[in-house]
Amino acid sequence: MLTTQVLIAINCVVYFLEYYVYNNDVFGMYFGLNELFFLGAYWQLLTTMFLHGSLMHLLMNMAVLYQFGTILERYLSSFKFMLLYIGGGIVTSLLSLSYLAFANVNLVGASGAICVLLGFMANLDRYNRKGLFIAVILMSFAPLLLGVNIAWYAHIFGFGIGYLFGFLKVFR
Repeated sequence: MLTTQVLIAINCVVYFLEYYVYNNDVFGMYFGLNELFFLGAYWQLLTTMFLHGSLMHLLMNMAVLYQFGTILERYLSSFKFMLLYIGGGIVTSLLSLSYLAFANVNLVGASGAICVLLGFMANLDRYNRKGLFIAVILMSFAPLLLGVNIAWYAHIFGFGIGYLFGFLKVFR
């Protein structure tokens, strides 16, 4: 459970730095996933997972991370959980680069990595699989209907990666 708490703390510290210490536009462009990646800003594959677009974005992501992270961390062990979260988040970021080829966006948030956890959990728990899938679909597309711009593709990629990792028994 300590790893989940550390991830939440890092996200909160980065949010504080982004919005209260540094210029959030510059900070977001430097550490979010965007066209600068193609110019050598390769760290963005990792750092994008720790930035958030608003306080509500941070709070929602951290609530879901706490809920599912604590369960999976107990199941997998702290080390394997960290590998799943960070490794899955990086793979999700890599796949999300395909969307950047079509749109000039700055991808921020832990949602892709969190959806990796949801996909992994869906593979483990066949009784809740359908509900987890529907939850990811709703959180990916319902905000779009309300005009909220979110990285729906990162949610879908993350869920698929997590499910695949579970299916292939990666980290177990």
